[in-house]
Amino acid sequence: MIRAHALTKRYRGTVVQDLDSRVRPGAVTGFLGPNGAGKSTTTRVLLGMDAPTRGRSTIGGRAYTAHAAPLTEVGALLEARSVHPGRTAFHHLMALAHTLGVPRARVEHVLDLTGLSAVAHRRVKGFSLGMGQRLGIAAAPLGDPAVLLLDELVNGLDPEGVLWIRDLLRSPAREGRTVLVSSHLMSETALTADHLVVIGRGRLLADTSVADFVSSAGGASVRVVTPQAHALRKALTTPGIDIALSTKPGTSPDELEIRSADARHIGRIAAAHAIPLCELTPRTASLEQAFMELTRGSVEYRTATPEPTAPPQLTRP
Repeated sequence: MIRAHALTKRYRGTVVQDLDSRVRPGAVTGFLGPNGAGKSTTTRVLLGMDAPTRGRSTIGGRAYTAHAAPLTEVGALLEARSVHPGRTAFHHLMALAHTLGVPRARVEHVLDLTGLSAVAHRRVKGFSLGMGQRLGIAAAPLGDPAVLLLDELVNGLDPEGVLWIRDLLRSPAREGRTVLVSSHLMSETALTADHLVVIGRGRLLADTSVADFVSSAGGASVRVVTPQAHALRKALTTPGIDIALSTKPGTSPDELEIRSADARHIGRIAAAHAIPLCELTPRTASLEQAFMELTRGSVEYRTATPEPTAPPQLTRP
């Protein structure tokens, strides 16, 4: 288990403030937050690279630096390309293995696990971005640790590599290990994570399951298509139900977006008033939508929304 106890870290200003959270074994936990939220600082403190200003953090009940052989307790990936370019993948991992007392067979296992066996004896300076990422990932489980702490895993990976990463994360979680993954990719986090820890401006915003996080953000609605949209709106009009004509490009006047009413209730009302329905589709908020809603006030840099421009006018010569 990873535990943060009122963790605070200040440099010139406060970067992490009273962070109190648990990352439990047996699940993949996504560590999310906007740029500047304090994720990197928190990770550095967890790994003993920075000392906390106040509070403390533990991994497996002890500070990272208190473990006799920390690399066999915690496998971490912070910067995949931190490798001497003149070394081969095999010799890079063997150098790490010697410090851990890990046998050659384990090195060969992680090379095979990450799909690098065929290029194990090539120098790292000739590796593509994806191959370098795989090598960084290979170092994390080298000591067969109970805890994996990983940052931006899918950088540079092709679609096959992204699918492989999903299974790589789930497998140790199924074995009862602790897996914490920091990412900016909401789509991947939604597919791999069971639990979320979300921070903004150094403070804890959410510590909950993915399902509860998404449902608590709201945004659920039902899309209805009917040739009698006006009649259905009239039949459904009661306090608390929000009904709006769909305004998305390419939609027709027969499409409605209905909130605070489930599809079953809408179907019953339509049947009672003999209103035909061409479509009745429940929609839920995505993890990305829920994240954007929660962190709206914690974004460090905002981009301006471009104003629409008129299409160019064609003139005859």
